[in-house]
Amino acid sequence: MNVKSRLSRSLGVAAAALALSLGALAAPASADPDPLVDYRQLAGVGADTTQDIMNALGTEITNGSGKVIASWNATGFSVIKTKPTGCEFARPDGSGAGIAALKDAVGGGTGCVDFARSTRGPVDLSGPDLTFIPFAEDALSWAKRSDSPLPDNLTILQLHDIYSCTLTSLNGVPLTPILPLSVPEELRFLTFIGVRTPGPCVTMGRQIQENNGWELLGAGDIMPYSAAQYLEQILAIVDDRHGEAVLGDIEGVAPWTQDYTLNAAFPFVHDVYNVVPTARLFGPGYVETFVGQASYVCAHTQMIRDFAFLPISNCGRIDIRGEL
Repeated sequence: MNVKSRLSRSLGVAAAALALSLGALAAPASADPDPLVDYRQLAGVGADTTQDIMNALGTEITNGSGKVIASWNATGFSVIKTKPTGCEFARPDGSGAGIAALKDAVGGGTGCVDFARSTRGPVDLSGPDLTFIPFAEDALSWAKRSDSPLPDNLTILQLHDIYSCTLTSLNGVPLTPILPLSVPEELRFLTFIGVRTPGPCVTMGRQIQENNGWELLGAGDIMPYSAAQYLEQILAIVDDRHGEAVLGDIEGVAPWTQDYTLNAAFPFVHDVYNVVPTARLFGPGYVETFVGQASYVCAHTQMIRDFAFLPISNCGRIDIRGEL
């Protein structure tokens, strides 16, 4: 199903009716390799935001040895097994955890993780050990409950003050700003709103799952939310966990255009990445899968659009390096 299709921003029944009218309300994209013992050639872990598009690409991309990508979801059974021998470890949840697992695999020579999904670029630029290869663009917005009296639009200054805890209520509602996972996971959001250190009122921690609307319990709760993941969820392209969440505008700009593709003019747009060991960049499986506009991943522009991301002109570039 192409998410360019019109949908009502009122969600729920309207979104389902639209999908049905297109004959496209199919089962959500599968999680993890199916079957689990289908280890494939390149095992990837990490970000929740891009797990579903990478799962879908994993079913499509093949070479002479069969399917190439085995993408493991950020959540699920706590222990995963990524290779036929050994390679059983706790499931990495999020960009930072996925990158850490990749570093461990490279440093320990285990080969248990071949790439990491990431919604951020390198934090540490002192070493070239990892290459962050962009493949699509997402928009990062904020979410509230649909029954909340909070406004539908916030300015960047308001978001800054909310997460700095200098703005503590709006429309008579006490605010509860939330940061899913750990702070490094949300560096891009904090950077967007100009906050170096979240204020003491911010609820954050690894027990809070990103892009999960069920985390919004109260009228004053707000949290960052991927616009691509949100569209995927409400259209049943993936497992729907938006709950009562609705996405807000920023500076009067909506995260989608009138035809409900991501809005490239939205204030907070960013690339998403597949992270690979630089030393193995041109090794078997890697170059044809990730490197350059003609790579398997970059060539699937329609699938990238179907999963609500935007294709990018710099897809497959290999000059973004960092991390030790």
